[in-house]
Amino acid sequence: MRILDALLRTDLRPFARKSFATLAPAQTFIDAWHIEAIAWKLEQVRRGTIRRLIINLPPRSLKSIMASVAFQAYVLGLDPTHRIICVSYSGDLAKKHANDFRAVIESPWFRRIFPKARIGQKNTETEIELTARGFRMATSVGATLTGRGGDIIIIDDPLKPDDRSRRAGAAL
Repeated sequence: MRILDALLRTDLRPFARKSFATLAPAQTFIDAWHIEAIAWKLEQVRRGTIRRLIINLPPRSLKSIMASVAFQAYVLGLDPTHRIICVSYSGDLAKKHANDFRAVIESPWFRRIFPKARIGQKNTETEIELTARGFRMATSVGATLTGRGGDIIIIDDPLKPDDRSRRAGAAL
């Protein structure tokens, strides 16, 4: 168990796989090449060597679980003072990602490998603050972020699927 814990603490790819198993225990995780590529690029974001990253993949490719859930839990596990903002096209999707994030950081395995990353007093549907004052804030496109700042800002699916097809058609 100690070796697995060390691996989960040091490598986003197995951490994402464990997060997936927590969120979708009845589904099979397929560790394809793009999972390694996403994990590699997100690790560069975490280290600050990449400041802007766009991930374009078809739906159901684990982009959201990787970037909007697992990556953010991993970052806050490593440094619970980080401030993360996650933006989605709708409030409902933002809340779903926040609930998935909460499920990961409240899981026994996460609590074991990152004992300093604990939820503090602020634990709402859209904002989770840790005892070390870092946080994950979920919001939607068009919502107010005035006065808020983040070390990492993730924009996940900024357009509804219907809007994407209309915009693509209008551009033709």
